[in-house]
Amino acid sequence: MAADPQWSDVGSAAELAAKPVQVIALGNSRIALTHVGGTFGAVSNTCNHVGGPLGEGHLDGDYLVCPWHQWKFHRCTGQGEPGYEGDRVPQYAVRVADGRVLVSIKPISPRGRLPHKPHPLARTIERAQGPVRVVGISTTIMQADHPRFSTSESLLETALDHARNVGAETQLIKLRDLSFRACEGYYSRSAKACTWPCSITQSDPGDQLDRVYEALVHSADVILVATPIRWGAASSLYYKMAERMNCIQNQLTTHNRVLIQRKVAAFIITGGQDNVQAVAGQQLGFFAELGFVFPPFPYVAHSLGWTAENMERNVEFVRSNEPLRNGARELADRCLQTARELLATTIDKVPGIARGGRKAHGQP
Repeated sequence: MAADPQWSDVGSAAELAAKPVQVIALGNSRIALTHVGGTFGAVSNTCNHVGGPLGEGHLDGDYLVCPWHQWKFHRCTGQGEPGYEGDRVPQYAVRVADGRVLVSIKPISPRGRLPHKPHPLARTIERAQGPVRVVGISTTIMQADHPRFSTSESLLETALDHARNVGAETQLIKLRDLSFRACEGYYSRSAKACTWPCSITQSDPGDQLDRVYEALVHSADVILVATPIRWGAASSLYYKMAERMNCIQNQLTTHNRVLIQRKVAAFIITGGQDNVQAVAGQQLGFFAELGFVFPPFPYVAHSLGWTAENMERNVEFVRSNEPLRNGARELADRCLQTARELLATTIDKVPGIARGGRKAHGQP
């Protein structure tokens, strides 16, 4: 068969029909080739959202679903799903001749993008004028309709009350009151699949972790995290939140972009069994990786030790222990002092500090 310069032979029709979805090289481009009911379709392999590989996705009827964030495009026309037809990926003509699949060298329709309003969290990071802002995050878990005394949250409230009394703005976030999904491992699919803002937050308006992102990245100067000790570790709710912070840290890896600078973090840790140092160590390492700095002596903690399983005694001890509450107040003071020193140092005097030791793929 004579070669046609407008078409490219991409392979045997019988072999290609064996897979409903696959990626095919077309010169320097890659296309997503599909086969359903005896008909081939071909569209660009690059999703409109953040460039996910459509040919590695799956089919939902006649729609090709991106494996990264589940955007959908018609497998033949490239148009978005109903309601989003203006979002489209380029379509390629396909024909079968003499048992071979031929695909047009150039697309027969252009890429189209609907205007999408940026997520509020995607705005430029600029500190608004005002006093030092302290956000407390309580990670203890309890039934909303059957509240109980929490030793870690009580000390956190003491620290926030003190910070407010000395002129700071304060906010308390109780993670248990927020409805948010667990991290779904987008980074495990591809480094660039983990986006800022978090892909879950962008796609799910009911995901309420945006309150925490707003505090960490935009509003707060100081973050105070309070956790109980659960089996020698921080609470499961703390870790559920921490895993969702991948989208902040991964901006370093994928874009060499630091979202958190000149912000302070400190911790309140309580439990009926010991392991304070291990819990504090994880938190210090994790929040340092996000970009936070720490005041001198960055945590206060309490534990009656491994053999003290009398939890009623533990609760009463914390409830009535004034030295421990003074420790929470003094922690707030150290945080405020550190934050004020950082805020007094202008950006002109201290340029942004690069994150060394980890580079995105392809960066020099």
